[in-house]
Amino acid sequence: MSIAIARSLRTASRDELRRRIVEGHPVDPTAIEGYAYRGTSLGLPKLVVLATWKTFQKTFWRHPDGRLLGWNVRLEQDGIDAPSRPKRRHGQPVIEWPYEVIGPAGVPMPEGFDRGLVIDYGRAPNPPQQRLVKDPLVALSAGDHDALLGVSYLVIGGRCVETPTYFTLERDHRLDDVPALVRTMPAVSR
Repeated sequence: MSIAIARSLRTASRDELRRRIVEGHPVDPTAIEGYAYRGTSLGLPKLVVLATWKTFQKTFWRHPDGRLLGWNVRLEQDGIDAPSRPKRRHGQPVIEWPYEVIGPAGVPMPEGFDRGLVIDYGRAPNPPQQRLVKDPLVALSAGDHDALLGVSYLVIGGRCVETPTYFTLERDHRLDDVPALVRTMPAVSR
């Protein structure tokens, strides 16, 4: 059911997407760990999509020290419903922007964005501008973790700046490899 909801959001307005974030359901971190999710960018201008991506993957892996970590995988842009096919460089999938997934407690965020988990790029070795980004994630249906909704916002000087960058995540497959960049990522104390 949640997959159908996620796909129906492809044409939703920003107001509807924001409402879905605010009314979303908690995400159980143990339900998403060990999986890659296929992402679809929503509500971005076509020019931005052409310069970045419409589809991508986000991953969730439990580090032996207990942290829930992840990374983005660039996909070949074969079409919104095409099977995921990672872009490759030197025979390896192109990965970008590792992150840590944390609970919302103590994280500055726009009002109402605290229902799920938070992808925190500031807790990973990313470029300075990427470290400002946080992505709250909510489940679209209570207890169903096959489809999630997220949005990106920036934290600049303790203030939250919302962006139009919404995305859905649909469970794609079990992880079969973890990049060294993530396996060896040091913990960031906050």
